[in-house]
Amino acid sequence: IIMNKGTVKFFNDSKGFGFIVDSETEKEYFVHVSGLVDEIRENDEVTFELAEGRKGLNAVNVKLA
Repeated sequence: IIMNKGTVKFFNDSKGFGFIVDSETEKEYFVHVSGLVDEIRENDEVTFELAEGRKGLNAVNVKLA
């Protein structure tokens, strides 16, 4: 399993979703609250895996780095 590293660009607690920017590729990935292991906030450093979602790749198994 490849763990990606990134930074939380945006996370809306009330709506339960946000975006993570991959440190290496600069790509943005959607993250849903169901894919979180730890609670995250904007600018947190995280590790994550990618899984196919309805609209492309989503960040899952998201943990604070």
